[in-house]
Order: sequence, then C-alpha cells, then structure tokens
Amino acid sequence: MKVAELLVKCMENEGVEYIFGVPGEENIDVMDALRDSKINFIVTRHETSAAFMAGMYGRLTGKPGVCLATLGPGATNLLTGVANANMDLSPIVAITGQAGLERQHKTSHQYYDLVAIYQPVTKWNAQVKKAEIVPEVVRKAFQVATQDKFGATHIDLPEDVAAMEVEGEPLPVIGHTMSEADDPVIDQAAKLIDKAKKPLILAGNGITRDNASSNLRTLVQDTNIPVVHTFMGKGALSWQDEHSMLTAGMGGKDYITCGFDESDLIIAIGFDIAEYPPINWNPKSKTAVLHIDTQEAETDAHYPVKLNVIGDIKENLRKLKTSIVTKDRNIDWIKSVREKTLSELEEFKNDKSFPVKPQKIISDLRAVLNEESIVISDVGAHKMWVARMFHCYQPNTCLISNGLASMGVAVPGAIAAKMVNPKKNVVAVCGDGSFQMTSAELETAMRLNLAIVILLWRDEGYGLIEWHQMKAFKRSSHIKFGNPDFVQLAKSYGFEAVKIEKTQDLKSTLEWAISLNKPVLIDCPVDYRENMKLTEKLGKIKC
Repeated sequence: MKVAELLVKCMENEGVEYIFGVPGEENIDVMDALRDSKINFIVTRHETSAAFMAGMYGRLTGKPGVCLATLGPGATNLLTGVANANMDLSPIVAITGQAGLERQHKTSHQYYDLVAIYQPVTKWNAQVKKAEIVPEVVRKAFQVATQDKFGATHIDLPEDVAAMEVEGEPLPVIGHTMSEADDPVIDQAAKLIDKAKKPLILAGNGITRDNASSNLRTLVQDTNIPVVHTFMGKGALSWQDEHSMLTAGMGGKDYITCGFDESDLIIAIGFDIAEYPPINWNPKSKTAVLHIDTQEAETDAHYPVKLNVIGDIKENLRKLKTSIVTKDRNIDWIKSVREKTLSELEEFKNDKSFPVKPQKIISDLRAVLNEESIVISDVGAHKMWVARMFHCYQPNTCLISNGLASMGVAVPGAIAAKMVNPKKNVVAVCGDGSFQMTSAELETAMRLNLAIVILLWRDEGYGLIEWHQMKAFKRSSHIKFGNPDFVQLAKSYGFEAVKIEKTQDLKSTLEWAISLNKPVLIDCPVDYRENMKLTEKLGKIKC
C-alpha cells in the first residue's frame, strides 16, 4: 500500500472518528486514502477552525481530535488552533502535508520547516522521512497527546513519502496507567488539611480531564470544605451546592478575593497555572498550597507548594477523604462570597433596559437551558461575564478557552460539541469581533445539519480591549469596527436568524431557538457600559 494508506489505517486503529481540515495539493494521497476509510473527513472553511474543532473534540471525549492541513499557509493557519489546544491541555494530533524531501534543502515554493515551527506549541512532533516508520510515528503521536497532561502532537508528511509503497501494520494501542500517591504522602496531605482552620479548594480543569468530579463532590460533602472553580474548572461541583463559591479568574478584585485572603490553605486540585496566575489570588505568597494533580506544580513565587500529591486524581481524592479527620468545619467565613455573587444574577433577572445588559443575557440564558446543555464561550468581554456569572451543574457544560485563549473558538467549538453530543443543546456565545474571525463555519454547520445556537453579543468593537483601556487610561483607542447585517448574513448560509429589538424578547427568543432544532443565530445588542460599572463596584470591595 501507499504510505498515505498506511497512515489512514493506523489512525483507524487509534479509533479516529473524524479528521477536520482543508485539503491541499501536498496531501492528495491522504485525501484519496480517506475515500476508502470509515474515518469521516470534515471539510472546514479555514484551517484554524479545523484545529479548534479537533481541540474541542479532544476536550470533550478525552481522545485526540485530529486535524489536517497542507504545507505553507495551510500549516501556519492550523498552528494557532494547535497552540490553543496545547495550552488548554486538550489532546490533539495535527497532520500537515509537506514539500518533497528532494527540495527541503533550499528555498522552495511554500516550504517552511514545519517541525521547527510546531515544536514550541506541541508536546512532540516529527517528520516522516522513511516510509516504514509510519506505524511508530502515529502510535507515538496519539500516545503522547493523551499522556498527562494532555496536549498537541504533530506529524509532518512530505508528499513524495506519502506516495511511496510500503508494507506495515498498525502498532497495538496500549492504554495509560496512572499511579497513586504513596500512603505517607496522603497522610501528610490529610494532616495539612486537618491543621488548617480555613482551607479552600481551587478546582481546575484537571478534575474534569481525570473524570474526578464525583470524587471531589464526595470529598467536599464529607469534609465540609468550600470550593472555588477556575474558568475551565466550572461544573466540577454543582453551583447549587452550598459549598460552591462559584468561579474565580477575573483580573483584579472580586468577592472571592476575600476568600483567598482569609484562607490559610489553598488545596489546588487539577489546577493549570496558565489559566489563572497565582499572583492574582496569592499576591503576597502568604497562603500555603497543597497541590493535587497528575504532575508536580510549576515553579511560581506566588504558588508556595507545601506538598505535592501526584498521580491519579480520582484515587488520591478517594484515599484523602478516608484519611482526613476533621469533618465538622464551619464555612460561614466564606458564605458571603456565594451570596453576593448570586444576588447579582438575581438583581438583573427582570431588567428591561436596552441594549441588553450582560447580566440579563446570562440570567435569561441560564433560565432556558437545562442542566446538560453546553455553552461555549468565545474570547472577549462576554467571556468574563460568562465565566463569572453563568453557573454550571455539571463538568464540560460551560467550555471556556483560558490557556492561549484565541478569539474565534466558539463557532467551530460548537460544531464539534454538537457532533460529540447530538442530543444536547449547544450554544456558542460570541462577540461580534470573535464571531467574524470564524463565521465562515456557519456553512460547515449547515452542511452537517447541526442544530447549534449562536448568541452574538454586538457592540461594534473589541469590548474586552476597550475595558482594559478604560481601566488603564480612562479612554479607548482603535477598537471600533463596522458590522454586516448579521441576520441577513446568517440567513444567506441557511440559518434561522433574528435580531433582538427589546430586552423583554430575549428569553422567549432563546426558548424558540432551542426548541427549533435548527441552526439559529441571535443578534443581541449588549450594553458594555456595565464593564466599567463592575470594575468600579469590585474595586470598592472591603474584605
């Protein structure tokens, strides 16, 4: 068979369902081999979107999502989405076509050294320079992508190698085993917790990656320790649990700042340091950290680790629960954090002012969605509001990119999420800036007949940047832009679409969109004057 056919055969052996990508001249052998494969190739309208889709697939399933592009501009377009998945710790395997080996030693049409370019944004990558190494390369790419912590790998396939004849078979797929922390380490951790008067759990995305949410919930109920979530850890504990202090991650002060200030031990579980810098919640480095994760903690002056508990998070939480002696803690010291945050959501429930306030949009969205519905936030000012105020019942029901945090992730992400969870409601929350970066994927959603809902917050500008500018300089600079008629744009792709003209219509429009079981776009003008009002309000917090 051809090398391209063996590559496809190896991916079938890995259980690949979809490959997201854009075909090109240098990968035509792979594309032809896929014609005879059970793997479904999803043609996207941009390579970055393909990598965003693969990353979301990996995040939701725990299996590597696969994306493909040709050499040169196709590969460099793909790079952003690969980097996004790698920093979000989502398993992904990227495949790029490449110039033939005979012209890689000189300046050549569309040729760049992709192994060198991809090296900083992947866990591992390699070029296939010999036909017979394909089974090893594919097996290693999938193996490394799913070794904790998850991330991206990259295979570069020159076009002349892809067309070579080869004999070979896929290598056996071997599952990962995760060790547990030794009993003496668990005992030390339990003693630290028993000694603490005001311990606070910081729940990160690693809890979801390790399927440890139920173990966390059991631990919390048994020990009465309050929990705050990172943006990507949302849903590890249901927001309705009285122990949930909801979500942290805003730059500067928030109510939870007082909780961090008063705590004498932060129990960081599955915490990924890239998404929430410790200087934001431990500025004086005074609070000790108990680090529970699959890898030792990153070195950070504001993350003073007292003890690392490394290994299978599920099993270590289970063992820790049985070792902790103190069970009757009082959490009154931190209850006001939860009460004040929830009161904000209630405060705007019946707001009728127009354009629609962010708090009202979040309130209506939460009211119409069930516990299993999936919300995917793009990057922008709306992300801050979603992260802070859209509260979750379950893991992986509010998906936020907070590692690389690339704009444009939501629409491609919603497409992949709906493919993985066809029976669940999937809503992409976008700003008008982020939406237009990947809006061509509306065609992809229509082609695949995916009933996603796009809730577009329109303010004719880069709202998050303006927010930062106003905080820093009291004036904005170069953030405004024009927009198309989003309703007509969406309809031209075949979407149902509607524009919100008055605030009272938003909730019923969301209900209609969810019930329709078709692709829908809702154009909702947003009042981002609330951004600075929130900044001023939080700036007055006295712990």
